[in-house]
Amino acid sequence: MALEFLRHGKLVRVENFAPDTMLLDYLRLTEKSNGTKEGCNEGDCGACTVVLGEAVAGRMHYKAVNSCILFLGQIHGKELITVEDLSESGKLHPVQQAMVDFHGSQCGFCTPGIVMSLFALGHAKQTATREDVVTALAGNLCRCTGYKPIIDAGLKACNGLRDKFDKAAQVTVKQLQLISSDDLWAGDEQNFFAAPASAKSLADLSARHPDARIVSGATDVGLWVTKLFKPQKQIIYTGSARDFATIKDGTEQLRIGAGATYSDAMQSLASLAPDMGAVIHRIGSVQVRNSGTVGGNVANGSPIGDMPPMLIALGAKVILRRGDVERQIPIEDFFIAYGKQDRQPGELVWAIDVPKLKPVQQFKAFKITKRFDQDISAVMGAFLFTLDGEIIRDARVAFGGMAATPKRTSKTEAALKGKSIAGAIMVKLEDYTPIGDMRASAEYRRDTAQALLTKALLELQGAKHTRVLA
Repeated sequence: MALEFLRHGKLVRVENFAPDTMLLDYLRLTEKSNGTKEGCNEGDCGACTVVLGEAVAGRMHYKAVNSCILFLGQIHGKELITVEDLSESGKLHPVQQAMVDFHGSQCGFCTPGIVMSLFALGHAKQTATREDVVTALAGNLCRCTGYKPIIDAGLKACNGLRDKFDKAAQVTVKQLQLISSDDLWAGDEQNFFAAPASAKSLADLSARHPDARIVSGATDVGLWVTKLFKPQKQIIYTGSARDFATIKDGTEQLRIGAGATYSDAMQSLASLAPDMGAVIHRIGSVQVRNSGTVGGNVANGSPIGDMPPMLIALGAKVILRRGDVERQIPIEDFFIAYGKQDRQPGELVWAIDVPKLKPVQQFKAFKITKRFDQDISAVMGAFLFTLDGEIIRDARVAFGGMAATPKRTSKTEAALKGKSIAGAIMVKLEDYTPIGDMRASAEYRRDTAQALLTKALLELQGAKHTRVLA
């Protein structure tokens, strides 16, 4: 089969391409569409931002993504929009015109990416607040201007945005429906890009090709290509299997399909605990959250991933599947050692079951980084306390960035049990011997982890007293 997508209002078929071709390289080197810029080439600066349109329930939905770490095959069945597509008959798009009117551009290198992020926001929300604009721009770095004129331009353009894409939406939906919904296979047995169209096809294909690289958002694997120069010759992409991304809200737990992106899962996860929503809001940028998946973060097994400590503290379980065979394990047991997880060849992280909090439980989570937005954690702490009045009956405490894997604190948990909240504040964290690296020294990590435990307990104490006074 050929890769198919919509471009400039026309269907494009690409029959021969290297599996690890990045979308940015296709645009700049093959299409010669140079409006999209290469800056960091690792998904940080946003100069390469483009927008992907997808037909969902008969309507077009537009999302900003980083094209530098997105494989070309990931746009199968979607509409690709770049800055070249916005103007019409020599007239600037409303977002472009607002950037001119408010003097939002100086050198102009970052401007195309900024314009595309604001374009996506304008189509997602007809009423955009300043916070919405700031969030949309968190993944677009500009060294020239300071952001006030850019934010002003966003507020002007993104409120009540109407453009040619709205007028053509129904036609676009019909055009996308003409693209085959079958499994995509491009290549041969040695070199291929595959995009199964269903969860079952995904499981079967992964079992047949246990050495293939499983890719969901490519927010990390993309860097293996662009920064480490590691060719990826066999890629199985999960994003076309919509039933692999299903989110089910049950009475006692939330099941997150491993293919669900952070953007799709954020509201459901935030409903479990506000702190979880606050942390997810700081994972990458809008572009990263639109591509990266919860299951991918778990499967990757990074000791500095943000989701695993929170899921461990909450007592989540991970469902693994190879072919038609499923098994379930506590998520804390999934991480064995640095770079090693309890996952057999051809086995997929299939879903994650997250228990809902009981009335007697309180959850806290804190992400410590050098900058607020779009930074990797130096220390990530998550805490679940089960209370009996002022007494801590049970505690689950997990940290990321403190060991070779995200890990619970068995000694600290034992020390906390049975203590009053006030007494627990004196408990010392003695479970880790952290390392120092470019993000933080060992001493900083040790002291910060202790401070986060204290902070969680102080917040817990404050919440209890607030309820009593109320």
